[in-house]
Amino acid sequence: MTPVPVPGHQAIMNLVGIYAERLDAGDFAGAAELFAHATITSEGYDRNTSGADAVREMFETWTRRYEDNGTPHTKHVTTNLVIDVDDQAGTGTCRSYVTVFQATDRLPLQPVFAGRYHDRFERADGTWRFSHRHMITDYVGDLSHHLLQPIG
Repeated sequence: MTPVPVPGHQAIMNLVGIYAERLDAGDFAGAAELFAHATITSEGYDRNTSGADAVREMFETWTRRYEDNGTPHTKHVTTNLVIDVDDQAGTGTCRSYVTVFQATDRLPLQPVFAGRYHDRFERADGTWRFSHRHMITDYVGDLSHHLLQPIG
């Protein structure tokens, strides 16, 4: 079966959603693979993380996974997507909000993080992929059950 090309807007929405699914499933390698040809930066940090191996290491260094199911017990909810695509050039951008909810045996369900993603995408060999993600922190809650290191 020949794959059907996905228009840029739909491909970008799918990539943003797949990232959240994989991260929440504790599939750090799968989430990192989405950034194999991309760089991740964060507001207020002088750090650039590029390529799947470095991004996977970043997730593993920062994000707690729980032994009961290997996940971080989170739900990344990405909303307010503002997508701009130049299909002819094979480029696109997406600005979005992200709210991370978490629940553990010691933490009732609650938002622990609210921020924004500013993403850039490119089409290579007919397939859309991330080329850059800039993460912006707006509000933080109780991250003690989520992160392995303090932010800020």
